[in-house]
Formats: sequence, structure tokens, C-alpha cells
Amino acid sequence: MKSLFKFWKNNRSLIVFIALMSVFRSAVADWYEVPTGSMKPTIQEGDRILTDKMAYDLRIPFTHISLLKLNDPKTGDIIVFDSQAADNRLIKRVIGVPGDSVALENNELIINGKKLTYAYQQSNTDSFDKIEDLNGHKHSIRVAHSPSRLSGFAEVIIPDGYYLAMGDNRDNSADSRVIGLIPRQELLGKANRVIVSLDYDDYYLPRKDRILKVLN
Repeated sequence: MKSLFKFWKNNRSLIVFIALMSVFRSAVADWYEVPTGSMKPTIQEGDRILTDKMAYDLRIPFTHISLLKLNDPKTGDIIVFDSQAADNRLIKRVIGVPGDSVALENNELIINGKKLTYAYQQSNTDSFDKIEDLNGHKHSIRVAHSPSRLSGFAEVIIPDGYYLAMGDNRDNSADSRVIGLIPRQELLGKANRVIVSLDYDDYYLPRKDRILKVLN
């Protein structure tokens, strides 16, 4: 007991700091390391993403229990969520919100009966990038030169409490087309910007052009 008290006395500042930091990361803001290219070209492998955990709910720390709903995800938001279906933490873009009808034809979205507009951006080795106008939210997407099994789905109407989310790398993303709609209670927060990005192909050196890059 004396040794425990001595340890507390000698390290209480550090212990309190660690406890407060843990609570902060659990309930207020955290960073998420992106291991795959499912959100290219918006997010790269090795990006550390700042996640606003109070964007949608005020939660009890270390739980998914919401004390107060602050907002609802909007079309175009990049969300981080704990997926039960995938048994993993994922980051995707909100495509459909409750009440929306969404369909995909040849990698082009149709939302509430209206086909979105797309503008060519650039060609890559096995894919090309386009600008997608997601109801006024313009962002880059990547599609394969040869359409994949993910390039289309029939109309889906989003029920209350669920969201349809997709990766920007449309032919290389295990998203709602694979794991189903995202329950609201699985949301962890909204991804706002890149904190730092490590280039896995260049000895994990930081990518200078991505430091504090705002995500759109």
C-alpha cells in the first residue's frame, strides 16, 4: 500500500495527464491511421486523420453511448465508424442519408432520381480520376479503366438511422456495397484533415504537401 501511494505521489501529474488525454481522445478528438487506399485520391495510405468525435454526438467516454445528439451526418461528410459487419474501424464518405434513394450505374451515382455530374480530372496507370459533384459537394473520386462488380447497384432507399457510405476509390473499397448500410450508432466522428502523412514507399518519410491538409 505504501509503495502504491509513493508511486501515485511521484507520478500523479503524469497519471492525470494520461487519464485526461485518454478521455479527450475517446470523446472529443482522435487521429486515425489509414492503412489502405480505399479513399484515394482524397486520402492516401499512411495518412493520420484528425477525427472530430463531437461532430455528431456527445458520448460517454470509451463507449458508443450518446448523451446528446449534436448533428447528423450530411451528404459528402467523411466519417469514421466502427463497423460490426466488417469487424474493423473504417473511413468512408456519406453518399446517402435517411430518406434518400441512391443507385449506381457504371460508377455514376443517381440520388433521388437525379444523376450526378462528373468532370474528367486525370488518367492513371489502371484508373482515372474524376470530380464528382455530390449535391454541391465537389470532390475527387477514382474509378478503374475496366468496370468492376462494384460499379453498379440497384436503387436503395435509406431508412431512418442508417447511412450509405462509399470509398472515393470506387472499384477498390469494401463499403456499403459490401457491408451494407451504416447504423448511426456505429459512428465515431467526422474526418476533418490530415495531421501528418507517412510515405510507406519512401522509408516512412513524411509527405510535406499533406501536413494539415483539409479534407473535402
